[in-house]
Amino acid sequence: MATVTHPVEVAPIPVPPKQKGFSPLFLGWMVFLVVMLAVGLYSGLQVLINGLGVSNLSDELPWGLWITVDLSSIGLGAGAFTLSAAVYLLGLRRYEAIARAAVLVGLLGYSSAMIALFIDIGRFDRFYHPIIYWNVHSVLWEITMCVILYSTVLVTELVPIIVESTPLKKFKVLNWLAHVLHRIMPVAATLGMGLSLLHQSSLGATYGILTARPFWYSPSAPVLFILSAIAAGVSLTILVTILSGKLMRREQVPNDILENVAKFAGIMCLAYLYLKLWSWAATNYYSYVPEQQLGVEILAQNTPYNFTFWFGEVLFGALVPAMFFLWGRLRRNRYALIIAALMVIAGLVINRWNMTLSGFVIPLDWSPGVSQVFPINQYQPALVEWGVAIGIVGYAWTAFTLGVRFLRLYPDARDLKSGEKVFPSEEHVH
Repeated sequence: MATVTHPVEVAPIPVPPKQKGFSPLFLGWMVFLVVMLAVGLYSGLQVLINGLGVSNLSDELPWGLWITVDLSSIGLGAGAFTLSAAVYLLGLRRYEAIARAAVLVGLLGYSSAMIALFIDIGRFDRFYHPIIYWNVHSVLWEITMCVILYSTVLVTELVPIIVESTPLKKFKVLNWLAHVLHRIMPVAATLGMGLSLLHQSSLGATYGILTARPFWYSPSAPVLFILSAIAAGVSLTILVTILSGKLMRREQVPNDILENVAKFAGIMCLAYLYLKLWSWAATNYYSYVPEQQLGVEILAQNTPYNFTFWFGEVLFGALVPAMFFLWGRLRRNRYALIIAALMVIAGLVINRWNMTLSGFVIPLDWSPGVSQVFPINQYQPALVEWGVAIGIVGYAWTAFTLGVRFLRLYPDARDLKSGEKVFPSEEHVH
């Protein structure tokens, strides 16, 4: 009798997923960033070797482009303490979907500011002096210490993300360290919020307490610096989240979270605008301080200050983006959010540029009778100053590009084609 044989079913051999390589767009972007870094490195070496004489800074105008980069970088890093406070202090755990990226943005902002200061101080070999020689009566010393301590807090918040996103998680000691650091995050967030609020306001106080320069003197300057930093820092986090998602074809964070964060940024823009207009009215409209009015007139005659103030800071940098962020129809449009975020960021940079240079344009010894003896100070950044600034920006862009590609900055990210989570199998550190 013949035996009937049945074919044996062989299980298919699983094919490992194809590893994605680097796209031409990514490689071209990295080449562009390397060029920026090379320009910055060359320019920085020129300053360190030859001194500040290669720049256009002077005794009469000692702060210029580099201090603008410094103040802007610190302001743009304020999204870190804002969103960390929402997650760890207010218990809004869902916002961790975007808070991790804000932490990296914050650390890059603060480290960029420290690079700018390292070049700007002239005696770079004395960068450690504020740590050893305390000058408790100096606002700049207090800012320096707060920046150092808050940068340490940001590193503490970033370490667990690096460990869980890289092969470092295979080491038990590092994995244990990541768990310990994650557990103390509420304490770190509280400390970070206090330090950040303290030095963000102190940056404004650096100008606001100088009675010898009436154009700067303003009790509202510390609060204005805080509000503008929160609005711009959150806007920058929104911007990089949307752009990285479009380039990587991902939904980095859920739509409702992104829209709520945008709504918060709009509220901060309005708060900043309200106080700024009252500050202007108190010093320029409802009262008359001769030195203040003289400063405004000099700046109007010799600089584009009036245009940059009303259009750059007030209209373009606060009012219009607030409408974009708060109007539901525009807030749901990603391109409108990109435009609004860029406006707020540009408004902050314009504000920091105006604040840095406005007081120095008017010499302390200036008066109508001796205007020819003490002419108005003029300043144009030298090529080496632009080179250093380009290098600092290139450093921040490079670090974030690598971070968003290789770290789990957006744990809830979803692929736009499949709708599946990008990180479905591994939980982040709890």
